[in-house]
Amino acid sequence: MNYNQFTRNILADIGRLRKIGRLGLGNNKLSGHIPSSVGNLTELTTLELQGSDLEGSIPPSLGQCRKLLLLKLSQNKLSGSITQQVWGLSSLSVVLNLSQNHLTGSLPMEVGNWKGLRSLDLSDNMLSGELPRNLGKCGSLEVLRLQCNSFQGTIVLPFETLRGIQVLDLSRNNLSGKIPQFLEGIRLLNLNISFNDFVGMLPVGGAFKNTSATSVVGNSKLCGGVAEFHLPKCNFPSKESKKRRMTLALKLIICIVPALVLIILVLSFLYLHPLRKKLRKEHAPSNLEKILQVSYAALLKATDGFSLSNLIGVGSFGSVYKGVLDDGGAQLVAIKVFNLLRQGASKSFIAECEALRNIRHRNLVKIITACSSADFQGNDFKALVYKFMENGNLDEWLHPPTGTEEVRDESKSLNLLQRLNIAIDVACALDYLHNHCETPIVHCDLKPNNVLLDNELTGHVADFGLAKFLSKLSSNISANQTSSIGIRGSVGYAAPASYRDCRCGIISSRRHRGHSQATQRNCTKIGGVFEFDI
Repeated sequence: MNYNQFTRNILADIGRLRKIGRLGLGNNKLSGHIPSSVGNLTELTTLELQGSDLEGSIPPSLGQCRKLLLLKLSQNKLSGSITQQVWGLSSLSVVLNLSQNHLTGSLPMEVGNWKGLRSLDLSDNMLSGELPRNLGKCGSLEVLRLQCNSFQGTIVLPFETLRGIQVLDLSRNNLSGKIPQFLEGIRLLNLNISFNDFVGMLPVGGAFKNTSATSVVGNSKLCGGVAEFHLPKCNFPSKESKKRRMTLALKLIICIVPALVLIILVLSFLYLHPLRKKLRKEHAPSNLEKILQVSYAALLKATDGFSLSNLIGVGSFGSVYKGVLDDGGAQLVAIKVFNLLRQGASKSFIAECEALRNIRHRNLVKIITACSSADFQGNDFKALVYKFMENGNLDEWLHPPTGTEEVRDESKSLNLLQRLNIAIDVACALDYLHNHCETPIVHCDLKPNNVLLDNELTGHVADFGLAKFLSKLSSNISANQTSSIGIRGSVGYAAPASYRDCRCGIISSRRHRGHSQATQRNCTKIGGVFEFDI
């Protein structure tokens, strides 16, 4: 039914002609889509639908026509990519013509399935990408037309396997590189590589001898070839000039490279030498950062003989004095003197030294030095020297003294924003201790008395005498870490006895996720701050 005036769509009922072997509806005025029911025609060997106004994509169901030898869908308005099912039609051995459509995409490696195909025409579409090497597996090809697309890259096809090819048209693409020499050995009747971007010398053998059968126009970078092509001569340098240029370039390289290296080394030295001095100077520890060597006598002098006028606090294991340490300059410090007659004071000193020696954070009190010596009577003396905090501890601000004998300092009051900032400072310190130290540290005695405030009311956690070091969490936590013998901390701030296995006040969300919120709220409440690892 080719070459008639049939109009409108191809009805889906055409799929009921299951035993039809050849169907020709080409060169009519058909429109619409190719019905997917065409896949039911499994006995088809020839399908001709060219020369109409068919649109849409090629139906994937066409891949079910496993006996198809000839397929013509050219001169329509088909769009989209060529489906994988069509590439898989290895039965195609006569003609595949999809030219003059609006097909897009690239040629996949499956194009090599058409080993028996004699004519392939994909011209006048919008195909792109590089030509796949597997196209060379189509050893029976006699006609290959790929003109008027957007193919690019070099010709890497093994055309030596396409010995039977007679017509090759690659014109009007974006192909580049040199023209393969093996094209000279193929007996082409027609070769068209015009309007591409080929470069270099044009071969002179085979089809390149016959100017009437070969077209190379539109390749401005080609040269040489037979005179009838009217291409410019190739001005390649001779071997002697090449050798001379290489020798001259080698001499220049030998002279210039060492000179450049020497200049770079000198400039690097001149730049880095003062920089290193500057860095050394900047990173040299200041007088405050040096480990001060202090004696009992120096601390006695700094506190005016540990006078009561300099006493600023009394704790479980000792007293804290304000002092002026004379070490090349008057430095205001807080000196914690341990009462070694109290049981556990010596352990508290060691624990605090161990905790503070490897940690540093803006919200932890800064230790300046430690003193482990003897007094003038030969008794053991242990003390820690801290940076002095001008605004005392948080408890003095939260609970200022009241009564008839003492006048309340109205200026010592915290507004909501200040309270919130201090709570955040404490939380940041705990987060650092719990999660960012090499070995996690639990304070175990966090209370307002142990939160010191500087002149800007920034919170600093202090007093690590009961601090606990934790190894990494595991399914079997050691008894040392979860010991329930005694309560650590201060009365009113220690965790309830039922929660002594909370890792010294830290509730792990992994181990206690099942506990109620009310139970968790009862654990270590510290002035509105909970020491939770959650």
